[in-house]
Amino acid sequence: MGHYLLRRLPSALVVLAIASFGIFALVRMVPGDPVSTLAGPDASPEARAAIRSDLGLDQPLVTQYVHWLGQLAHGDFGTSYRIGGQVKDLVADGAVNTIVLTATALLLAAIVALVCSVLAVVLDNRWVNAALSFGNTLAIALPTFVTGLVLILLFAVVFPVLPAGGTPPDGFLARPDIAAQYLLLPAVCLALGAGAALTRFLTEALRTELRQPYVTTARALGIPRRRIVLTQALRNALPSAVTVLGIQFGTLLGGAVLVEAIFTWPGLGGLIEEAISGRDYPLVQVLLLLSVVVFVAIQLLTDVIHAWLDPRVRIGGTA
Repeated sequence: MGHYLLRRLPSALVVLAIASFGIFALVRMVPGDPVSTLAGPDASPEARAAIRSDLGLDQPLVTQYVHWLGQLAHGDFGTSYRIGGQVKDLVADGAVNTIVLTATALLLAAIVALVCSVLAVVLDNRWVNAALSFGNTLAIALPTFVTGLVLILLFAVVFPVLPAGGTPPDGFLARPDIAAQYLLLPAVCLALGAGAALTRFLTEALRTELRQPYVTTARALGIPRRRIVLTQALRNALPSAVTVLGIQFGTLLGGAVLVEAIFTWPGLGGLIEEAISGRDYPLVQVLLLLSVVVFVAIQLLTDVIHAWLDPRVRIGGTA
């Protein structure tokens, strides 16, 4: 496993290097100028030039990029143009809520996919398959904002059993029971699409496994279908399902921005929106780079878990 991880690390570092420069350059290609936002519409050219010089925006792009990398290497993420605080403090405040939301949604998606896929294959009933297929199609087809509004209408208005949005007044750790109530609706809204996609993939993977020769042999020996699915087919289908789960994490991370807006969840989504609208270069750069770092780390972890579950990948990776 160590050799496999060392083999995967260089490509991950190259991706991060390319992404960092791409983010830095693309942010500056977006129409608008932070100087105009800071100086105001009536500022003189001299005042605009002074602000641009103070921010270092009058230097060549490569010089600005190298300076930014040097700051990151020393743990200095810069100061927000618009809000005025340290970027690392602003990101840390919102990152906790976004991580809690995304991790919960990922866990829910995995559990739902595992249960539904196993039921569909074990029962092998036409009506069960039709119901699961309809549910998967509906969950994937419905836009996130529609799903969120329906959940709020049902469980916060018609049947007021859960809060419509926000977070616990005293934080997540003070009252875990109340925190779960605030977390449930946004997590379910975020998890539905990913769970449906993963369910469809895992179900087909299990059905493919059930067509393999070892299953025919096991059935000839009188081993029940349920036992074959749970002890053999599921184990063989899990490695590829883990890879899809890692890909779905990227979808969840992007979808969290919209879900946070729907449920007024104080995560990184609102911070990204405010940073982009205010042309807040330091804050936008760090937020986008953080998303890439998290996604690459999850993909690397997914590859390692896949290799651990499937020795063929591990042997091939070290050859």
